[in-house]
Amino acid sequence: MTAVSEARVAPPDVAAGRINLLGLDRAGLEAFFAARGERGFRAAQLLQWVHQRGVTDFAAMSDLSKSLRARLAEECLVRAPEPMAERVSADGTHKWLMRLDDGNAVETVFIPEPERATLCISSQVGCSLNCRFCSTARQGFNRNLTAAEIVGQVWSARRRLAQLDPPRRLSNVVLMGMGEPLLNFANVVPALRLLVEDLAYGLSKRRVTLSTAGLVPMIDALRDACDVSLAVSLHAPDDALRDALVPLNRKYPIAVLLDACRRYVAGRPHRRVTFEYVMLDGVNDSATHARALARLLRDIPAKVNLIPFNPFPDAGYRCSPPPVIDAFRAILTAAGLVTVTRTTRGDDIDAACGQLVGRVRDRTRRSRGTAIPVAEYSR
Repeated sequence: MTAVSEARVAPPDVAAGRINLLGLDRAGLEAFFAARGERGFRAAQLLQWVHQRGVTDFAAMSDLSKSLRARLAEECLVRAPEPMAERVSADGTHKWLMRLDDGNAVETVFIPEPERATLCISSQVGCSLNCRFCSTARQGFNRNLTAAEIVGQVWSARRRLAQLDPPRRLSNVVLMGMGEPLLNFANVVPALRLLVEDLAYGLSKRRVTLSTAGLVPMIDALRDACDVSLAVSLHAPDDALRDALVPLNRKYPIAVLLDACRRYVAGRPHRRVTFEYVMLDGVNDSATHARALARLLRDIPAKVNLIPFNPFPDAGYRCSPPPVIDAFRAILTAAGLVTVTRTTRGDDIDAACGQLVGRVRDRTRRSRGTAIPVAEYSR
């Protein structure tokens, strides 16, 4: 499948010949220091300096020896994507355009709510999967983000949130921004490990969520590599409709995908897979669709997240009317499925689900010119 092979492209995580330590998890840092004749505890020290204290200057890392600090300054750096522009929604949602070293930019969104504060981060520059209802897919695909660029969005966002009045703290991180995370497995996993690492961000595994369109072999690999919460972009209760909406379904049809979901939660009490379902008027929102979805998920520990479709130029779809969404939810709830309707946040700044576009140097020639320029953030 062409989309899968395209998404393997990634630049080395270096700048001016130096190694960016921001994206190395504890095991990666321990290997890094061991190769230089240093003890393993140096990894714990550096994790705390970089991720907990936000320090990037090796000279300021006072519990490291002077000779080690000098060597790190010569060989390494700590650099995160920088917010080059910011927009704030009427509902308090923040969206940042994050500058990457190669001229691309991705979007990162902070969503404040009374009971939680969630950061939505990107894993690729653009996306190769071409889901029909997603604005990000229209941008085409350029490359994978490095581990440093993925976790660096959290690093940069935390600095910015600390400057707000009052300051805000993150409670949840979701990989639901630009890209398909499981097509960037080698870089996503170290970033996930840093998010749940006690010496770095210390988030609960239940508060870190990876959302996938259904790359089955990598769902199985994720279960072994990093136990975080799983969300699956389902959007249809049958293969014919899902083939049209999510082309990846032709390779991994629903039955195969759901088997992988069962394996993911097997032996893990109280864990559920979140199934995301975008509500498209007249497409997938009938009572018949709802009853079929209830039958499909009846034996899986599941939560269903109904997502009102968020429009973008030339989308070709409309959002289901609120009464239709309510009726759909009622059918699922009556069938015993935990079902919620996601509250749309940040749609006035194009920060809602499916609206992120960033600035992508498209390599797939799919782009239709809807990438957001920096000037848009001055509104």
